[in-house]
Amino acid sequence: MGISDKAVEKQLDKIKKMPLLLNDTVATQKKQKRDWATWSPDPQRALWMALVIPGGGQIYNRKYWKLPIIYGGFMGCLYAMSWNNTMYKDYSQAYLDIMDSDPNTQSYNRFLHFGATIDSSNEERYKKIFKSRKDKYRRWRDMSFFCLIGVYALSVIDAYVDAELSQFDISNDLSLKVEPAIINNGSSNNILNGSSIGVNLGLKF
Repeated sequence: MGISDKAVEKQLDKIKKMPLLLNDTVATQKKQKRDWATWSPDPQRALWMALVIPGGGQIYNRKYWKLPIIYGGFMGCLYAMSWNNTMYKDYSQAYLDIMDSDPNTQSYNRFLHFGATIDSSNEERYKKIFKSRKDKYRRWRDMSFFCLIGVYALSVIDAYVDAELSQFDISNDLSLKVEPAIINNGSSNNILNGSSIGVNLGLKF
């Protein structure tokens, strides 16, 4: 059974096109490969990643050395908030116990020095102490929470500014020149008598 000339030509055309398709595929793969040497982060993407994931903006910007600082700040604030909250609860309970008349509620005794007791002579003083410490630890707990928010906000701002500055072009023509200059102070018409020596700063963009 013979093969027509048109069928042969059609097969030859397919064979001729195959190398071109392979070359196009290789070229496309090369184009998709990211060049990290010339890559610069997108500020908007860095901002959103920092908002969604704490430290995500720094990871996107490839500034991994900032992660211990950020996560250290988070852990420190969380620890301070937890510890101050525990102390606030303990002193709050001690203050409530010393204010009531129930002899069975004496949780305040564990805050006393060894051998010290509370009686009518020093009860008012201890009431003020427990109230003062309760309020102090509450303030510190709240301050720790605001510090945690501050660390989060700084991580977001740092990620955005870092990505923005990575695209900032500093020209090679930028230079600062410092040179002596003669300044006319107008005190005399004579150039020698009415002039003084100064320094001229020139900034070239």
